[in-house]
Parts: sequence; C-alpha cells; structure tokens
Amino acid sequence: MPAVVEMLGITKRFNGFTANDNINLVVEKGEIHALLGENGAGKSTLMNTLFGLYQPEEGEIRIRGERVKITDPNMANRLGIGMVHQHFMLVEPFTVTENIILGMEPRKGAKIDIEKAERHVQELSDRYGLRVDPRAKIEDISVGMQQRVEILKTLYRGAEILIFDEPTAVLTPQEIGELMEIMKNLVSEGKTIIFITHKLKEIMAVCDRCTIIRKGKYIDAVSISKTNVDELASKMVGRHVTFEVDKTPAHPKEPVLQIKDLVVEGNRGASALRGLNLEVKAGEILGIAGIEGNGQTELIEAITGLRKVKSGSVLLNGKPLENRKPREIVESGVGHIPEDRHKHGLVLDYSIGENMVLQTYYKSPFAKRGVLRYNAIYEYARKLIQQFDVRTPSEFTPARALSGGNQQKGIIAREVDRNPDLLIAAQPTRGLDVGAIEFIHKKLIEQRDAGKAVLLLSLELDEVLNVSDRIAVIYEGEIVGIVDPAETDHDQLGLMMAGGGKGGK
Repeated sequence: MPAVVEMLGITKRFNGFTANDNINLVVEKGEIHALLGENGAGKSTLMNTLFGLYQPEEGEIRIRGERVKITDPNMANRLGIGMVHQHFMLVEPFTVTENIILGMEPRKGAKIDIEKAERHVQELSDRYGLRVDPRAKIEDISVGMQQRVEILKTLYRGAEILIFDEPTAVLTPQEIGELMEIMKNLVSEGKTIIFITHKLKEIMAVCDRCTIIRKGKYIDAVSISKTNVDELASKMVGRHVTFEVDKTPAHPKEPVLQIKDLVVEGNRGASALRGLNLEVKAGEILGIAGIEGNGQTELIEAITGLRKVKSGSVLLNGKPLENRKPREIVESGVGHIPEDRHKHGLVLDYSIGENMVLQTYYKSPFAKRGVLRYNAIYEYARKLIQQFDVRTPSEFTPARALSGGNQQKGIIAREVDRNPDLLIAAQPTRGLDVGAIEFIHKKLIEQRDAGKAVLLLSLELDEVLNVSDRIAVIYEGEIVGIVDPAETDHDQLGLMMAGGGKGGK
C-alpha cells in the first residue's frame, strides 16, 4: 500500500534564496508525523507547497501513490488535504458556523441553510471531541477555541490529511494537552496528521514518526519509539543542545523598578491590577508566574506606556514613569521585548534593517537634520544580524518574510543593544526552537550579569524556574508571593498561581 503523502526531491527558491533544497517527506496513512526543524528551517514552506500555496521548482508530490500537481489550495482540498495555519484566518464578527461554511454555504432555495450547517458543525465537533459552540462569535471565544474552529473548517471540507502548522505556539499548557487529545481522536477516526513543530516534548508525547530538516535540507526520518529528546535536538540544530540554563548566582544591587499600589483597568473596565506592588533590582532576573489573564499583560503595558495607570506609582531609578509617552519611557532606559511581536514589536512590511532602529531612527547616526541615513541604518543592522544570528537573506528583507524565531531575535538584538537599565522580556521564547531558546536565555543572563534589571514574564513554568533569580506569583491582579526558584517547584507555584497558597518575600 503506497504512502498517503510522498514529497520527493522538493526544491523551492525565493529570489535566489533556497528555502527547501531537495527535501524528501514520506507520510503513512493513519499516523501523526512530525516535521521538525529550527525556526526558518523551511518547514512551513514545504507544507505550503503541499497545500498548493507555493509551486516547487523541482521534485514531485504523490498522494496515495498518484503523482499530482497541486496548483492551489482548492485542489489540495479536493485531494483531501487541509491546513490549520499558524496565524488563524477567521472573520471575528462572524459565528463559528459562518466561518466554517464560508465559500461552501449549503442552500435552501435562495437562502443559506444556516440551521443545516450548524447541525453538521455540531456533529463534527461531537465526533472528534472538539466541544465547539456552532453559534458562538469568533471575537468572543479563546485562542484555543479559535484553533478548533480552524480544524473544523478542514474537516467540513472533507480533509483526510491535516497539516498543523506550529499549532501549540499560542496555546496555554492546558489547551496544548487538549489539542494532543484531539489529534489522537482524529487519527483514531482514520485521519493522517502532519505536525509542524520544534517542541520536542510534544513530539515524544503524540507522534509516531518524525522527519527532521535543517537549513532547508533533509537530515533524517526517525521512529519516535527509537529516539529521544537529546537526539532529536542534536539533529535539528546540528550540535549538542543543553536544556539546563547555565548561570552563576545573582548579585542584586539597588532597585531599578519600583511599583507601588498600582491600579490599572482592563479592556472591559474592571480592575486588572488591584494595588500591585513589585520591585526589580539591578543584577537580577525577576520572573512573573501566573495563569494567563491575571493581569500580566496589563502590568507590562502600564510600565511601557501602552496602558493608562489609574492610581499608584511606577518608578524607574526613582523617577516616575506612569502615564508617560512610550517614547519617553524608552528614552528613560526601558527595553521591551513584547509578548505579541507582530502587534507591538515589528512593522512587518519594513525591512528587518529598518526594524532594528524603530526606537532610534531619529537620532545620530541614523538621521541628520530629520533625514534618514540609510547607509548608517543598514550598516548597524548588518552588525546586529551577525551578532545575534538573525537568519535572513539580507538586511533588506521584509520582516514578515522571516520566521518567527528570527523575527524575535531581531527584536531582542534591537532592545539589548540599546543597553537599557530595565529589560522587560514578555514571552521572549514563545514559538521558538530549542536552539533559539538557549540563545535568548543566554542574552537575558548576560544583561543581568552586566548589572541590568530584567523582568521576565512567561507562561512556561520551566522557563520561569530555570531563568529567574526570584519569582513573583501574580493572581487576580496582585502579587500573592515571591519565592526563590531553588526552594520551590511546579506544584507550589501551581498552587499559588491558582490563588491557593502564599509565598514569602
């Protein structure tokens, strides 16, 4: 019996840059097959080729043994291929059902038969354990639930082969566990899944086999039962990767950031921060642990000038920051790696070089008498690209053309090179591979060791425990305790994060 998908000798180039170089991928029916690689390795390019968004320069694709030319996503759909993209393609004011049937609306005379569509969506949701409300509006449901809607869209169109592109990058730990169960349910019902990822624990937990690519080239295909995390990491990155954070004890000095009795309103008017108190010292990394939605985002936005402070104070080196303009806050010595790199970190249609000077473009040597000096901008960008290992065809490449990991490295290069007194790192490794995570942790620790204050906000408990020198636990807009990472564990942190325990100072 032939494999359900065979991609043989696939080569894809963009303006002379080879994204896929003679890659092979063979996927058997009824398996969860991981496609593993670093950020920018060419994983999404290969799957976009399978889905008909790109056409390969060389190679061939076989579906169930038959050679095919997939000219567009509609043809991919007809072949039973569906793709759940990393960035969702949903119309927010529409309901779940309206999004799912878009372009394939069932008719009752001249009208759309929405009741029939809702029944079909409900049947699919129940069958695969998706638990989606067909009548809910997209704007009112969680990110994890929106992803389930994307899965339902592919199932509604009859997909037998489902491509999941970095599906866990924006999910909470609980949602990740639920997605793993959904994937198992899909396979038990006869579907085949290609799982694009760089998260090794997830591969070990749910996949049958794994194809590894590196810098656009095929490296190996392995059975998960015959490998381990260390071997996968080494093949993905091309060297040994350490999962331990290498750092010496901190030597904190004077407070850099002092927050007193901070009250901030959320988007719906209720208080998101309720008299929060916090202090970050020079020469330490203070991690914030908390379940998403407990005020972390509002705290960062209040410090960086993106959200109005209702009452209380935010002091940087003893000087007030609250309700000042973002540029004033940046110039006073604050660096910000934002949790949403697309919304607050980059101008995606600008080149990566232009993005490197977003906070300093109006200063010498990047401008003279109000006129930008592009030679100086791109010379500076080339230096940072090399120093921070930003993998891009050139400094002129649009930021949106880079992988998520290399976009993040560009932001970190810009923020760290400004040498701020306080570096705020919000979800700095979200969606990144182990090599990039190792690099970013090293940069945060270098800032700490240079005597800077680092405020780390992460939903990854392992990251908070391994990188932080102290951990502040946030619950319902307040700091409920501060603990020493060496004297705590997941269980204690989890209890505090749920409001069930207090920690010391």
